[in-house]
Amino acid sequence: MMVHRKKKPALVIVAVLTLLCIAPTLAVNAKQERKLRFRQNGEFKILQVADMHFANGKTTPCLDVLPSQVAGCSDLNTTAFINRMISAEKPDLIVFTGDNIFGFDATDAAKSLNAAFAPAIASNIPWVAVLGNHDQESTLSREGVMKHIVTLKNTLSQVNPSDAHIIDGFGNYNLEIGGVKGSGFENKSVLNLYFLDSGDYSTVPSVPGYGWIKPSQQFWFEQTSARLQRAYMSKPAAQKAPAPGLVYFHIPLPEFAYFDQSNFTGVRQEGISSASVNSGFFTTMVAAGDVKAVFTGHDHVNDFCGRLTGIQLCYGGGFGYHAYGKAGWERRARVVVASLEKTEKRGWGDVKSIKTWKRLDDEHLTGVDGQVLWSMRRRKHTNGA
Repeated sequence: MMVHRKKKPALVIVAVLTLLCIAPTLAVNAKQERKLRFRQNGEFKILQVADMHFANGKTTPCLDVLPSQVAGCSDLNTTAFINRMISAEKPDLIVFTGDNIFGFDATDAAKSLNAAFAPAIASNIPWVAVLGNHDQESTLSREGVMKHIVTLKNTLSQVNPSDAHIIDGFGNYNLEIGGVKGSGFENKSVLNLYFLDSGDYSTVPSVPGYGWIKPSQQFWFEQTSARLQRAYMSKPAAQKAPAPGLVYFHIPLPEFAYFDQSNFTGVRQEGISSASVNSGFFTTMVAAGDVKAVFTGHDHVNDFCGRLTGIQLCYGGGFGYHAYGKAGWERRARVVVASLEKTEKRGWGDVKSIKTWKRLDDEHLTGVDGQVLWSMRRRKHTNGA
């Protein structure tokens, strides 16, 4: 007679729990295997999407548009704009810099996030996101929002770095962009991208206003920057200077207020809504020595770039149609292109320049305010600035 033995429930529970524990690690490892690198033409292009303020789709009205645009205008206009930008620019990476959804008006945070990122997901282009000050105001906490984002297809976003045991916020991580495959820089990160959670609102009773980048985050940034610089300036193919770095987060730093109409490219049409305290992150980036530009959102009708102490401070410009704006002033997106040095022996070398422009959501996707943010020539002439 055959005896059927029952499986022990405890063993089944242990197996399930083990699988649940390793699943996030497997997902992270799978994302890390998707290596970002420069194209064979020596370029790497980034599309920045700032302040979508997505809510419930076609039932969510547009704000601050011309009377002729009101009828039928909704979140779907934001979706259409992203699709147009992806089709026109064909970026290598899409970066969403916070206030991806407008929590107060989003009935279901997960559904709104899925809809907001749907064009990026459908494009099969790698994309990442950081949080703004409105993403958590629906049915998910800040941690919950970031944990949902990292489950979506094609994203390289991370909840937080695995090697940082104590770090404030959610969505602090970095990406390494490799040189052209087959070149001498194939196994070097020739462009480094840093993403940080700039918070939502102050949690200190005596300090009003918005959040800021905390010491734990700055420590992680310093350690990561130093590690990347050591690797880049070590054999094989040791370099004499760090690879350029770009930094993305939502709330602008107080230093954005240092500019006037004479020393920036773009427009400033509202105040700089930074934290009411200066946490020193700008100084931290200057001291690190590799950061060439910072990109934020938050102030929708500012879209300028200005250079301060060797670092370009740039706004993306308001993108979303459910976000406040200025009637007649088109929604816009920022594009950044890093280009490699052409060499005789190895084909492609390290980054020689970083350029940017914006496209307006008008009939022709008009390009405006093209400028060079950084160049190797400037580095040589200004000793690293």
